[in-house]
Amino acid sequence: MVLRPIAAAAFAGAALAALMAGPALAASIIKVQQNADIRSINPGVNRDDNTDAVVLHMVEGLVAYGDDAEVKPLLAEKVDVSPDGKTYTFTLRKGVKFHNGAELSSADVLWSWNRYMEPKTDWRCLSEFDGRGRAKVESVTAPDPATVVFKLDTPSALFLANIARTDCGMTGIMHKDSVKADGSFDKPIGTGPFKFGEWKRSEYIRLERFADYASLPGKIDGYTGGKRPLVDEVRFLIIPDSSTAKAALLRGDIDIVPDVANSEVAELRKNPKVEVGVVSTMGLVGLLIQTRDPLLQNLKLRQAIAMALDVPEVVAAVTDGLGKPNNSIVPLKSAYYGPVEKQGYKFDPAAAKKLVQEAGYKGEPIVMLANKRYPQSFDSAVIAQQMLQAVGLNVTIEVLEWATQLDRYNKGNYQMQAFPYSARLDPSLSFESIAGPKDKQPRKVWDDPESLALLDKSMVVSDKAERQKLFDELHKRFIEQVPMVMLYNGLDAGVFSKKVKGYQPSILSKPRLWEVSVAD
Repeated sequence: MVLRPIAAAAFAGAALAALMAGPALAASIIKVQQNADIRSINPGVNRDDNTDAVVLHMVEGLVAYGDDAEVKPLLAEKVDVSPDGKTYTFTLRKGVKFHNGAELSSADVLWSWNRYMEPKTDWRCLSEFDGRGRAKVESVTAPDPATVVFKLDTPSALFLANIARTDCGMTGIMHKDSVKADGSFDKPIGTGPFKFGEWKRSEYIRLERFADYASLPGKIDGYTGGKRPLVDEVRFLIIPDSSTAKAALLRGDIDIVPDVANSEVAELRKNPKVEVGVVSTMGLVGLLIQTRDPLLQNLKLRQAIAMALDVPEVVAAVTDGLGKPNNSIVPLKSAYYGPVEKQGYKFDPAAAKKLVQEAGYKGEPIVMLANKRYPQSFDSAVIAQQMLQAVGLNVTIEVLEWATQLDRYNKGNYQMQAFPYSARLDPSLSFESIAGPKDKQPRKVWDDPESLALLDKSMVVSDKAERQKLFDELHKRFIEQVPMVMLYNGLDAGVFSKKVKGYQPSILSKPRLWEVSVAD
């Protein structure tokens, strides 16, 4: 296998005005809302989603996810994988520079990797590579300045997917001067299109254009492809309140609000001052069913639940017509979403009623958990309740705080629940989020032994055609066994000023400010 390159109200008044003010000289600036401050500027360390969004403008990894959720070269020119799937050889691109002017070499990759693997660094993804995960990185060597070789103890189809993960900071390669003489982290000296400027906590993060950035050719493609910095400065402004952020955008004080509610999209599209972008993400939204529940362990009853739901109607209602139905754990945007994955549940209330009778159901209560932190998930529960009641199922909704519902989920303590999963960019990881041994991991939804064996194999096999066959079979089993009813993939809607050119929402649910400009 070879991977080759492709050609809040608190900010009103004077405080908000001070944040929005540009420098004395006319520099081009993009101002982007963030709903909370970042946690650090250290890639993959003390991070959350907002932190990743900022840091990944400054650092880059050997590979990155494209807009099709495929892993592609970034700092690597190409990646060669040995026939046994245990050796990965990265050839570095020439002419790539760090923010301090030093040229990228294999020594920097080694230094960065060794730092990540030190427990004191507290890298989020250490356990994926130190032997606690599916494959251990046994050695990393640099036979010459342009080559880095990783050797694993066992084949893994997910090695590249894991080092490209945004929550791992894309395993970003940094210059050793990112760390102070005492070993503590200073700031990221990376190769990204923007370099660190200033972080004024609870107010803003300022990034500056890296004039010597070595962009790949072509169009923007996830976190790879064309990534030219087209503005002098990016300023992430901390505005927790969405109404305050929207008002600032409409006044022209900020340029981009990267996440707005689906219910606001129609109104915003009528506003002549702004543009709206909507993209389907890799997240999963569905109804979980506890297969070990004394009542719902009955397969016919679970199949009746699936047949009672008019999924297109549910999805249209809860996404304001923006979403598309998907009954597969393989996301719509995945390169592995094919003809088999398109085959889902058949809406047939009459057949559902018959299955309810055949299951011997006698009106026992079925409680579905929901929360109001995620409005679309809650609305899914309400509409599903009505459809299930229509075929004779006594379904009630118990509304919980999100933390309480999450605790019940982790313990497997429920009959049904409306539940959203965050994005996983490889289908193996999407399936793994719901599938596993319930005795060891009570949060898992699906524990069919044969299906788990197929999932394990998908994490080892690298050949795309073979993996497709495995995902196809997993999908068929998932539809037949109904451990959950998958409804649709998540949506990200962003709104931006018409002065902004080139901005696109991403399947990775993070703002990307390269290849973006602002007109005067």
